[in-house]
Amino acid sequence: MIKPPLANVNGILHIDGVSAVKLAETYGTPLYVIGESKIRENYRRLAEAFKRNYGKTRILYSAKANTNLSILKILKTEGAWVDVVSTGEIYLALEAGFQPSQILYTGVSVSEEELSYAFKAGVTINIDSESQLRKLLRIGVPHTLSVRINTEIGAGHHEYTVTASKTSKFGVDEKTALEIYRTARLAGVEKFGIHMHIGSGILNPDPYIKAAERLLQVAKNIHEVAGVNFEFVDVGGGIGVPYRPDEEEFDIEGFADKLTVLFKEKIQSCGLGEPELWLEPGRYLVAESTILLTRVNMVKQTPYRKFVGVDAGFNVLIRPTMYGSYHHVVVANRLNAEPAEKCDIVGPICESGDFLCRERLLPEVAEGDLIAVLTAGAYGYSMSSQYNSRPRPAEVLVKNGLHEVIRERETLQDLLRGQKTASWLNV
Repeated sequence: MIKPPLANVNGILHIDGVSAVKLAETYGTPLYVIGESKIRENYRRLAEAFKRNYGKTRILYSAKANTNLSILKILKTEGAWVDVVSTGEIYLALEAGFQPSQILYTGVSVSEEELSYAFKAGVTINIDSESQLRKLLRIGVPHTLSVRINTEIGAGHHEYTVTASKTSKFGVDEKTALEIYRTARLAGVEKFGIHMHIGSGILNPDPYIKAAERLLQVAKNIHEVAGVNFEFVDVGGGIGVPYRPDEEEFDIEGFADKLTVLFKEKIQSCGLGEPELWLEPGRYLVAESTILLTRVNMVKQTPYRKFVGVDAGFNVLIRPTMYGSYHHVVVANRLNAEPAEKCDIVGPICESGDFLCRERLLPEVAEGDLIAVLTAGAYGYSMSSQYNSRPRPAEVLVKNGLHEVIRERETLQDLLRGQKTASWLNV
């Protein structure tokens, strides 16, 4: 799992040319460290794989993976657009310099207030229900509109991350979609897209290809019945990355070949013209760029197992607790030490579910050692919290030996931000 931007330099973990030990000493722990070069490398690999097969491909970064402004700006300079799911993400995308036309907003259970914000911001809105369309048309008529289709073909690394099935809250069926497009067209919407998203953390491309085929069939039917022409077909995101040493990388080039061949055949046979092909990767672009550094506070041996207590809990990285997710961990200051014992790495949160890994074979760990949690760039910081009243960690960006804070560590004073004491308690 030690591969670029990571390196083993005399037993010390380095990321993008910087010592993890130095970073922890300089900025403290817990600490998210992001390697800029890996983000750029992943974007270029994905974009090139698709564009060499279909030139009208558009990559939209799924911002929910990590909305740090520096990450957004890195991807903007590479040519990415952005996929957002809330008013906060719209705001951050605009702050990062994206034009409204480069932002796709896909909301679910959306209030009229949120829709109004998206409409006034001028971003492209991806409709998730008839109710959402009615609310939107009360606010105004957008120039371009997309509809999220539930293909009922889903996939993902955990049942909570599957977003297309008969019981999914996301998207609409073909019959409902047809009525939405008809209504929108009669209301004066001029341009249209069509969209799907089947899940997250997908390592097998087969369900993705099947769902895309289903989406294109729906697009054909809507084109023929409602007379809608599509400016873009958005096949969503969800491309996974290997978290375990025995997992193979997703075959991006093979996937791009299969999907673009299908896409070109279907748009021709279905008479759909030459719409843009949109993809929405999040995890694939940022997960492997980042490590989480955490310091060992405690080593405790019980009659039943050994616990290594660190200063990062599920308030910092919730994926192991929430999804049972595996993250590879290494002792960053002693990479060359031989594995010696199994232990649980646990955090400081007052919950039995607060762990980063269980029964993991590691070198003998001592208090003061530095643990690195790998592949932590997607849904790490973005899902962090102040639970147990613990301030959130800092984020540092590294590039070719340079390093700089791109999100300050919260302080105890930040815990009071926005709080007010009721007047009758001021005694």
